[in-house]
Amino acid sequence: MKVLRTCMSALLGAVLAVGAGLSAAQAAEEWRMAHKMPPDSPEGKVFQRFADLTEEYSGGKLKIKMYPNEQLGKTNAVMEQLKLGTVHLYAEGSTYMKKWVPEITWISAAFLFEDRDHWVRFMNSDMAKGWFAEASKQAGVGVLGDPTAIIRGPYRVMVSNEDVRSYDDMKGLKLRMHPNKTAIATWTHLGAEVKTLAWTDVYQAIDKKIVGAVNSPIALVEAMRFYEVAPHVVRHDEYYQSIGFMTNQAAYDKLAPELQDAVNRAYVDAGAYSHDIMGTAAEESIARMKEQGVTFVNIDRKPFVESMAQFYQDLESQGELPEGFLAMVEATRTPQ
Repeated sequence: MKVLRTCMSALLGAVLAVGAGLSAAQAAEEWRMAHKMPPDSPEGKVFQRFADLTEEYSGGKLKIKMYPNEQLGKTNAVMEQLKLGTVHLYAEGSTYMKKWVPEITWISAAFLFEDRDHWVRFMNSDMAKGWFAEASKQAGVGVLGDPTAIIRGPYRVMVSNEDVRSYDDMKGLKLRMHPNKTAIATWTHLGAEVKTLAWTDVYQAIDKKIVGAVNSPIALVEAMRFYEVAPHVVRHDEYYQSIGFMTNQAAYDKLAPELQDAVNRAYVDAGAYSHDIMGTAAEESIARMKEQGVTFVNIDRKPFVESMAQFYQDLESQGELPEGFLAMVEATRTPQ
């Protein structure tokens, strides 16, 4: 009897061990994803769509836990967490990777690319891919897929208290700018009177006529109520924007191939969704603002591009541009 009890105990232990092993194998892996936006914002909905699709495409083996509204800290803090691997994904402008590879700042060069398609071709060039690969090598932070897939904006505008309709109308305009040397030099070159101010101070500054205009993604004009003090909105496509899904490269590389495929598929599909939802949100916002008497103008970008051409040539001659940058911009001007 004692032998039987011993055998039964051994058998039960083996069954429990196998069951525990199966449970562990079946347990879903969980990734932490941070972003700045409210969950119910258009961008927040895109990010949640990505998370839902990742879980679906992975058969529940990989789940994305979302941390919206800067719950894990401001950009610099989250970028460090991303580098350390305590955050797996950060949805934000990939230009922030310039902290490791300064050349990346030039992906948002103003009035350099003819249109969004031109910019997308450049972003998928060997040069731009090389910059992101270098960031992955130096900091262990990479980007998922095509870094232009998730649209932001969906385009950039100037909001002004003056009726701006042409390149010449911008001469002498008091324009709010963030504290960025290149951005300040760009708009000074274009003839604006640039003043650096915090983003949250813009409304009051326009209201008090400290500045008369601000550049913004169209998606934020209504949310920030800029149109109340600056009722003229000018689409200028200053530069083109996207939301990079920056990832801890080591964590991504450790995923099984089928999980990598699930993440990549979810990213592509979320990108397509972003174009739909951001475009619709912009159209609805514009319609509401038009009811408030706001004017909208699509300005001719050609004079801006022509003026900035010399600006970039001067920077290149001074050695302030990445080697071969303008040549690659030219090479990607038309589809191959």
